[in-house]
Amino acid sequence: MTKRYLWTLLLICLTTVAQAQPSWSKKAVKSVFTLKTFDAGGQLLGASTGFFVGEQGEAVAAYAPFRGASRAVVIDAGGKELPVAVMLGASETYDVAKFRVEVKKTVPLPVAAQAAAVGQTVVVLPYREPKKTAEGTVGKVETFNQAYEYYSVTLQPETGTVGTPLLNEQGEVVALLQQSHEGDTLCYAVSARFADGLHMTGLSLNDPALKAVKIKKALPADLGQAQLMLYLGAASLDSAAYAAMADDFILQFPAAPDGYQTRAGLAVAAGRFAEAQRDMEQALSVVSDKAEVHNVYSRLILQKEIYKSGMPYEPWSLDLALQQAEEAYRLSPQPAYRQQQALVLFAQKDYQRAYDCYMELAQTPLRSAEVFYEASRCKALLHDTVAQAALLDSAVATFSQPYLKEAAPYLLARAQMALAQGRYRGAFLDLNEYETLMRSQLNANFYYMRYQACVGGRLFQQGINDISKAIELQPKEPFYYSEKASLEVRVGLYADAVETARQLIQLAPEQSDGYLFLGLAQCLSGNKTEGLKNMEKARDMGDPQAADLISRYAK
Repeated sequence: MTKRYLWTLLLICLTTVAQAQPSWSKKAVKSVFTLKTFDAGGQLLGASTGFFVGEQGEAVAAYAPFRGASRAVVIDAGGKELPVAVMLGASETYDVAKFRVEVKKTVPLPVAAQAAAVGQTVVVLPYREPKKTAEGTVGKVETFNQAYEYYSVTLQPETGTVGTPLLNEQGEVVALLQQSHEGDTLCYAVSARFADGLHMTGLSLNDPALKAVKIKKALPADLGQAQLMLYLGAASLDSAAYAAMADDFILQFPAAPDGYQTRAGLAVAAGRFAEAQRDMEQALSVVSDKAEVHNVYSRLILQKEIYKSGMPYEPWSLDLALQQAEEAYRLSPQPAYRQQQALVLFAQKDYQRAYDCYMELAQTPLRSAEVFYEASRCKALLHDTVAQAALLDSAVATFSQPYLKEAAPYLLARAQMALAQGRYRGAFLDLNEYETLMRSQLNANFYYMRYQACVGGRLFQQGINDISKAIELQPKEPFYYSEKASLEVRVGLYADAVETARQLIQLAPEQSDGYLFLGLAQCLSGNKTEGLKNMEKARDMGDPQAADLISRYAK
């Protein structure tokens, strides 16, 4: 095969600049722009060609320039700079992003409904250059995501940049050019339908591609998805960004309660109660499900009255919180609304009525360990310890053995109650179960609590083990050494008590306990001379027990 033949074949394959421009090119080029992105310091991050796909500023371009960007602008065909308002979607895998530009109206390129076929001619439409359109040939079409095309196109790379649209002969955009290797005549392009179809979902805030972009994200068009995004935004956005999202939600869904409730909650947290009141009253005037709004209103007032009671706001009170909860239940008698009444009544210290609400809830689908636990708190404050114990038994009984971690708080509550009532073996058993469930999260306080149950239940060796564990977890706390030395003296482990007391003296020489227990252990082990000296030192430091012990062992 001659060199002349090879050159001829190559020229056939390569793109040639079109001599006759398509009739639609002069108009279509007005839809193409240059995108520029900037970091938080205003430094240029990257650039791409892009084009409008909607009449309200919706556009697509390469994704890569957006990574790390805090701001972006597009420069349209007329040279006008337009800021990017929000992100509408992104795919890092296929290097494409969709966004909305701040502009009243745009002329979009029509997106082809049909894919380009192998061998079909496509036209490259560069930024602001209607006379420099060029043609290429589709060499290969691959399918991704079951519905979209990834094209290999024979094209001179210098005829287009990343993000440049490829159009069919009817002037419909088929694909966006992607990055190609230097000097390569085979270029790649991703389906314009895929780019145009990018959209926000409720989970988009967790999308790594979008998280890497610091530009504001649009809410999903679907109400349910927007509600999910608003919910997730509470944990993933700072307060300013979350407040902006609530504002956007209200604008986009003015008849839905979520935006008003979210913004009111933020206002309460910031102490702006009048703003919160206005939002909740606005919600009551426009939302159809008024019962839920009344319930949320009650929660916000209760939150303010409990956690910000030092910031008076005359229109709000616990009485108003109860009225709102009662109105919610009147409009829609749901157990959740009765539960809100119980919470307000408890805050009002009306423990009997709160208890009655909880016992009513125990006969509904809301029957749970939490309901019995809250009822037990009411009985505790009514000084009915028998009923309190029975209700905590009911709380634990909602779980079956072997217990799951969800049972841990109720086992601990029952153990604390049993310990306070002197039922040490019962407390010990519940604390053992709690330890099994929460082993990796236990602290010195837990082991001291079980130590108390062990001592009360005469489980002395386990008690020593637990107080030793408390010391291991909090070695700078003198109190635990005092408790350990006391128990070691009590059970006749005098040598151990001497060692523990010496550790206590080293840790807290200004406290008398170390000298008292050291002296007592020495006396009991036969070393009265040294023992009395140490107890006298404890007496001189003001220990109230030392004098009696000295009198006893000095004989």
